[in-house]
Amino acid sequence: MGNITQAEIVQGLVAGGLPVGSQVLVHSSLSSFGHVEGGADAIIDALLEAVGVGGTVLVPTLTGNEALSPENPPVFDPLNSACWTGTIPESFRKRSNAIRSLHPTHSVAAIGADAQALIKDHWYSITPCDAHSPYGKLARRPDGYILLIGVDYESCTMFHHVEELVGVEYHMQPGFAKAKIIIDGQAIERHYMLHRYRQTRNFNIMESVFIERSIQTSFTIGNATLRMIQASKMVELTAQSLTADPHILCE
Repeated sequence: MGNITQAEIVQGLVAGGLPVGSQVLVHSSLSSFGHVEGGADAIIDALLEAVGVGGTVLVPTLTGNEALSPENPPVFDPLNSACWTGTIPESFRKRSNAIRSLHPTHSVAAIGADAQALIKDHWYSITPCDAHSPYGKLARRPDGYILLIGVDYESCTMFHHVEELVGVEYHMQPGFAKAKIIIDGQAIERHYMLHRYRQTRNFNIMESVFIERSIQTSFTIGNATLRMIQASKMVELTAQSLTADPHILCE
């Protein structure tokens, strides 16, 4: 296909079933669409238009990496720490109306009606994606969705929430790291547990289960394949599978 416009993306999201008023966590690849007129900002505007004034768009603005440890703790500046999750999240978090959660490795940025409620108090989460994190809050909402744009489940951070919910043994580094969060130019120190980044995963193993249970919707916009799933159902089904086999998500 040739160029794709913001209006066409909105039409595709609506036709694909993204509900107006939903709270949606978006993992994305800008290049997957082909050429988008207006680039990342057009995609962001399309997402916001599709969910409407009562909805909220969230993106993972992750900064953690495998070099971090209790001996090498993270330093996080919500205004200036770039995320590694792609062009769309990096553009999104820089918007003046975006709110970014205060977590040193697994922050989330949000725009919309429930942005503040969803990202509030993330810095109290001892593990990155616990029940009190934006991931946990989204998973408990009936209007919470996960949307994968041009990426597969390997990019889906919600799986880490399930790992923390179930309490698998391979997920976290031992001990606590004294992280620094920069707020208004001041460094605030808090203790956090860190992910064990070198544990490889196979999150895609769950896709066939989601399809079999009819809880995943797939559709295309431009050259991009999109997958959409209700967050609560995804977490419930994955938790059941992970409880039955604690290493099902590991390669």
